[in-house]
Amino acid sequence: MSATPGPPASWAPVTSVDEAIARMEAIGAALPAGDGLACFNRMYLEVTKAVGADLAQGFFADAAFMTRLDVTFANLYFAGAQAEPAASAMAWRPLVELRGAAGIEPIQFALAGMNAHINHDLPVAVVSTCTELGTAPGDGSHLADFQKVDALLDAAEGSIRRSFESAPELALDQHLQAVDNLVACWTISSARDLAWQNALVLWELRGEPLARGLFLDGLAAATALAGRLLLTAV
Repeated sequence: MSATPGPPASWAPVTSVDEAIARMEAIGAALPAGDGLACFNRMYLEVTKAVGADLAQGFFADAAFMTRLDVTFANLYFAGAQAEPAASAMAWRPLVELRGAAGIEPIQFALAGMNAHINHDLPVAVVSTCTELGTAPGDGSHLADFQKVDALLDAAEGSIRRSFESAPELALDQHLQAVDNLVACWTISSARDLAWQNALVLWELRGEPLARGLFLDGLAAATALAGRLLLTAV
């Protein structure tokens, strides 16, 4: 298994979308294409570039909030998907542990990474961003802007799935058909809908450290379980 470039513990958090893109490009350049983390990183890089372009074009009503959310979200990936399984966040551990395993297709790695990042990291990022900016999830255009990303991701998910597999291959290869059946059960839009609901729960629990910790532990465990299912060799 190849390690991510440089010791992750020494990486300073990025402070802009451009820095996040540059960090992902560095990770991609340092890893072999077949590495499971590289498969997710490639997917996330394309999505981050698209969001960055929309931010620059005034697509979002509150660009400052969405920029801060995007940066906070990216930093959770950089911190969570560390090179050594023992040091990685629980939600990321299936991907980190299995990123070099045989019999797992690139699309499985990519979606397992999206599972960890959206189901666990996104609610945390929403609450952290709101706290930092002195706002709340239900304020202003936050939900509307959050939902604007869904259409972008729906399009990206389709194109990315096609980049990993083709219809003729699926028709001829029973293994790929089984993989397609497995990953079809997980969608980015559904995960983001649930992430927003979990962000609302986390927001309500922000003054209850014990309840918040228990909720986050359960969320991490459930996300890790889904990740292991997505990474089943079929």
